Amino acid sequence: MSETISPANFAAMGLVLVPSRRARSYRLTLRKDGTAAVTIPPRGSESGARAFAEEHQAWLTRARARQARRPRPAAVWTVGTAVLWRGELTEIREARAGERPQVCLAADVFRVPALAGDLRLALEAGFARRAKIELPARTWELAAETGADVKRVTVRNQRSRWGSCSAGGTLSLNWRLVQAPDFVRDYIIYHELAHLREMNHSDRFWAHVETLCPGWRDAERWLKRNGSLLGL
Repeated sequence: MSETISPANFAAMGLVLVPSRRARSYRLTLRKDGTAAVTIPPRGSESGARAFAEEHQAWLTRARARQARRPRPAAVWTVGTAVLWRGELTEIREARAGERPQVCLAADVFRVPALAGDLRLALEAGFARRAKIELPARTWELAAETGADVKRVTVRNQRSRWGSCSAGGTLSLNWRLVQAPDFVRDYIIYHELAHLREMNHSDRFWAHVETLCPGWRDAERWLKRNGSLLGL
């Protein structure tokens, strides 16, 4: 870079600096935690980044307003809390008395350590266990349908993406997809299957996604509106 970059200067502006060897130009993004980040290309500078950020302050203001309007999950999950499950906000209910405490989300039953206190960790662990069964099964089904050459399917606790695909044919899916509607889950799987043909987001890639999943735009809109309920 053409000059020394001081993150402290950006912090004073409410921004963080992200030098990138791959970036071709300056880029301003708003992170989930509300932090604005300026990506600096190899030939960029602190003054250039500041000028770029100031030039796009109107965009940043609008982006922060949109972020503030996005729905957020409850911090504490107790009996009576509504959480996103299978694409619907569903109230946690106490299940019938048994040997161990259990709660229901619609027709699904989950064991919990106790009915009192925060149930979030126990329920999310239950969601993840179901995801490790359901998501690979659905992926293999759609791979067979599309003729995709999948080698392996994993389910992970990804914090910034819904899925990923390696050049070697391994698909990794976010366990939180079991909380989303079926059409959104399937879109993410189709999206990653499309990467087996195009390891990019080129026009060819999106044309292939359109062939596999004509309703992908509706799924993208759902994710933009509701992804924050899943922590993404």
